[in-house]
Amino acid sequence: MKFAYDIIKKPIITERSMMGAQNNKYTFEVAIDAGKIEIKKAVEEIFGVKVKKVNTIKLPGKWKRMGVHVGKRPDIKKAIVTLTPDSKGIELFENMM
Repeated sequence: MKFAYDIIKKPIITERSMMGAQNNKYTFEVAIDAGKIEIKKAVEEIFGVKVKKVNTIKLPGKWKRMGVHVGKRPDIKKAIVTLTPDSKGIELFENMM
């Protein structure tokens, strides 16, 4: 069994995610193997909000070079969580605006 803090790794703070936060859409980096239902339960448990829907995006890692050495960044998975209209906002994002 996974804990909520194992599923939600960190929030993604960018200009685009801040614009979405005004419409009750919050962006998080999540575990690669986490499903939408697990993500929904984890966000509701950690932040005490009601989740309407979850959209997920898998991003492949980029190939990088340093001289003759070639390496790859890790793959990541993002989740865009939409809250219900009557739900309170997530304070972490509210303090950034």
